[in-house]
Amino acid sequence: MKLGLLTACLPEWDLDRIAAWASETGYEALEVACWPATGGRDFEAAHLPVAEFGPEQAERTRTLCERHGLGLSALAYYENNLHPDPLRRKEIHAHLRHTIDAAQKLGLDLVGTFIGRDPGRSVRENQTEAEAVFGELVEYAGERGVRLMVENCVMEGWHPDGYPGNIAYSPELWEWMFGLGLYLNWDPSHLMWIGIDPVETIAAYADRIPHAQAKDIELDPRARQRYGVFGKVGTADPWETGWWRYRVPGLGQVDWDRVVDRLAEHGFTGTLSVEHEDPVWGGTPGRVTRGLEIAYRRLRPLVLAEPEETL
Repeated sequence: MKLGLLTACLPEWDLDRIAAWASETGYEALEVACWPATGGRDFEAAHLPVAEFGPEQAERTRTLCERHGLGLSALAYYENNLHPDPLRRKEIHAHLRHTIDAAQKLGLDLVGTFIGRDPGRSVRENQTEAEAVFGELVEYAGERGVRLMVENCVMEGWHPDGYPGNIAYSPELWEWMFGLGLYLNWDPSHLMWIGIDPVETIAAYADRIPHAQAKDIELDPRARQRYGVFGKVGTADPWETGWWRYRVPGLGQVDWDRVVDRLAEHGFTGTLSVEHEDPVWGGTPGRVTRGLEIAYRRLRPLVLAEPEETL
């Protein structure tokens, strides 16, 4: 198991600066954000130019990582692959293919994305649509030696009523998507607010979890009594629930000792990648890196660095 970080939390920094900082801090791997440089959501980051990614860029990226003693765990492009606007959906699929092509050039076998959802249709209707969409995308990735993995983020802000905007939020739906040839980028924080014990989900699906994200969550059950599980309504910010918020590992309620122990027990040898979306330790690169340091100190004693040699 390696300890890494998702670069999306530092959109102001280029990959060179992130790699230098991560290596100096002690991280071992990078999950690299690959959104288009045009941006969109405020947490998007474009740390690799995947749409124009050729042999020179691939060699430069490999050299950068080697110089800092870092691995690449995955490329990340988390977008709505079932977007209701056909033109926007076409753009998303094209960029996902670019990301897959870049992963192939880097010799990397994991690309992370979302299934997504058309919020005007039921989960069942979206499943039918996804089976057609992902049949082509999984085949495209497989031909290039790449596995597509889906994060189990609920993406409630993509639905006008705070319902799931990414239909990969529960073990029931994971089993369905595994049948499409997809894998799981497992994140415990999303499970906790929808009432699922994350630790209890590891054993049954360990063989489909090649990568995991480390994000914590702080729950306020008293506020939930007022708003309900789907959170506030009528707010200007669709992501404001009013009763929970993401935190860096160690500042929320995820039991990281049990999580890491259970992952190790069931043979997880991938990267545990810190995904920093903590509003307390956000806003500026200085505060973000401080949050990443907090996460590192919490997880490093659990995710032991590989020894230089075996005695």
